[in-house]
Amino acid sequence: MSSHYTLPYINPIAISVGPIDVHWYGVMYFIAFLFAFWLAGRQCTKSNGEWDKAQASDLLFYGFLGVILGGRIGYVLFYQFPYFIDNPLYIFKIWQGGMSFHGGTIGVVLAIIYYAKSNNRSILAVGDFVVPLLPFGLGAGRIGNFINSELWGRVTDSPLGIIFYNGGPLPRYPSQIFEFALEGVLLFIILFAFTRKAKPNGSTSGLFLLAYGVFRFIVEFARQPDPQLGFLTLGLTMGQILSIPMVIIGAILIIYAYKNNAIQKIQ
Repeated sequence: MSSHYTLPYINPIAISVGPIDVHWYGVMYFIAFLFAFWLAGRQCTKSNGEWDKAQASDLLFYGFLGVILGGRIGYVLFYQFPYFIDNPLYIFKIWQGGMSFHGGTIGVVLAIIYYAKSNNRSILAVGDFVVPLLPFGLGAGRIGNFINSELWGRVTDSPLGIIFYNGGPLPRYPSQIFEFALEGVLLFIILFAFTRKAKPNGSTSGLFLLAYGVFRFIVEFARQPDPQLGFLTLGLTMGQILSIPMVIIGAILIIYAYKNNAIQKIQ
């Protein structure tokens, strides 16, 4: 008999109100949105009039749409494209699960660009306002993955291994908890510490992309690849391949931000 902890079955429906079922994912997203709204209010207070709560509320609305639409479209295109070609309506079946962080990131970027252009604001400044709000939501999402017993890790003999009821008889890394710790908690701490003092426009966005990309790339070594894709080029997973551009773009943004800031000081 294994000495590893066995994760029991947890009903994916957290609450049922009449005919309406509220899934744990929905609860996690709701909590994340409330926290993001609260934190955005704090950032407005610290912005010396540059932002107010009404503007932040509008931006969060567009960002939330970007996360949902981009996350779903990204998952279908990155991870389920052949199935989507045969079943186009699958893209609308959100209740069956399937969201991609990388797709959600693209959706948020598009939302930021739209908001910035519509309100005559700097795209980089808007991005810097948004990204500190994201790690809590990422962490909440990973807790949802753990509760749903999905996206578990690779088989391991490590004491950290957990037997997932739908993952076979062998212990696996709880990669969802690893991602919660890195992408949620640690990334939040890094961004919080970095933004305590004013920084050049774009540097916070760059740091977010760089740090997330590195954390996700590392965690993928413990995470079980998606069965329909497996290992890809050079033995990397899709999550790792999609994280590489994030690291590169993040590094470029940081360099650009500080170089541009230095030029402004000289002038």
